[in-house]
Amino acid sequence: MTQHSLIIATGNAHKVEEFELLLKGLPFEVVSAKACGGMPDVDENGSTFAANAQIKAEALRKLAPADAWVMADDSGLEVDALDGAPGIYSARYAGVDASDQDNVVKLLDALKDVPKAERTARFRCVLCVIDHDGYITHYDGCCEGRIDTEVHGDGGFGYDPIFIPDGYSESFAQLGDAVKSQLSHRAKAVELMCSILEK
Repeated sequence: MTQHSLIIATGNAHKVEEFELLLKGLPFEVVSAKACGGMPDVDENGSTFAANAQIKAEALRKLAPADAWVMADDSGLEVDALDGAPGIYSARYAGVDASDQDNVVKLLDALKDVPKAERTARFRCVLCVIDHDGYITHYDGCCEGRIDTEVHGDGGFGYDPIFIPDGYSESFAQLGDAVKSQLSHRAKAVELMCSILEK
């Protein structure tokens, strides 16, 4: 495979860095949406992570060079005791302009009467990739864990300080990027994508 640009359909610098790490070894030059003049405003009105990822990827594809690949992700936290909420609304759970802290506070409040054993949750990520021929594929990754009763650690972002992955006693915010990049929902989705693309 010749080296193509892989343009990440996000305005989030954190995400671009994370994907750069995860995609090492694939023959892509990973670049942000700035390469196309920035991420266009899109209405993420899909009812699933896959639909929203595709909306973002297709919007950026229109602005991208013809030989580039475009990748978008949509991801969020699914809490079993809340019937899968916040789900696709994870980033705006406490309102459209909510901060990470606002979202965490609202979630902890929603779970305040839920016993520890029933606080199971997962981070889910669905990637949508559009190759230079316009062919669309989706890749799904999950990281299972539980929601703690309070915030721990100051690394990471989003719900990381309250999410404890299975097999660990520390939150994502405490575990650091090296561990997170092996366990995370994004890592799992990228791993699946890489295994298929390498074929």
